[in-house]
Amino acid sequence: MGKKNLVMNNPLRVLGIEKKVQESGAGMGLVMARAGLGKTAILVQIALDSMLWGDKVLHVSIGEGIDKTKAWYDDILALMTAEEKSESMQVTVTEIMQKRMIMTFKESNFSQAKLEERLDDLVQQNIYKPVCLIIDGYDFQAGTHAALQEFKEFMVRRGLKMIWFSAVTHRDDERKSAAGIPAPCHEVDDLFDIVMFIAPKDNAIDLKILKCVNCAVNAGTSLTLDPSTMLIQKA
Repeated sequence: MGKKNLVMNNPLRVLGIEKKVQESGAGMGLVMARAGLGKTAILVQIALDSMLWGDKVLHVSIGEGIDKTKAWYDDILALMTAEEKSESMQVTVTEIMQKRMIMTFKESNFSQAKLEERLDDLVQQNIYKPVCLIIDGYDFQAGTHAALQEFKEFMVRRGLKMIWFSAVTHRDDERKSAAGIPAPCHEVDDLFDIVMFIAPKDNAIDLKILKCVNCAVNAGTSLTLDPSTMLIQKA
């Protein structure tokens, strides 16, 4: 299989995200779903895609420990490389994982300012300088438009290409933005370039593209997830 095949066979290619990032610069993405439906699995696949392209990723896990987050990467990468167990693939896996760092916060202790302070420590000591940031567990119920706007400004200051967030939706909250983005992100959807929504459907799970500015697909497109692995399936 090899690293090149992992890159080219990744179903995320259909979105053209990597081209958007190269041409449009910094942007923010969002993965939404009800609790327990696989937001972290999608974020990890997005992170691995960036890592395969050679970008360093910082995965910020809010309210979860390092071991649990690391297990997501180990499990999903094992599934992606299951067809090839060669020594060269093991070398590739090792190289890929060198592009990832995990940072954890307690739910009550996270803020953009604290994240920037810890990231500055890493960069100034020449330990780690990411270009893609994953923020899993951000509280959109408590967050404000101004607070998320600060993340966009933070991206520019730190030279980040993308920040991806996860958000928990609730079945009984029917609020939506004019563009169809559900609560709790209906009042901040203008800040996001890409919004995906995980939706169970009969015996399958859809990954609906609600918004994708300058992507290769239009809003309304759906990808299919394997319910047993949560891997994005090729069309």
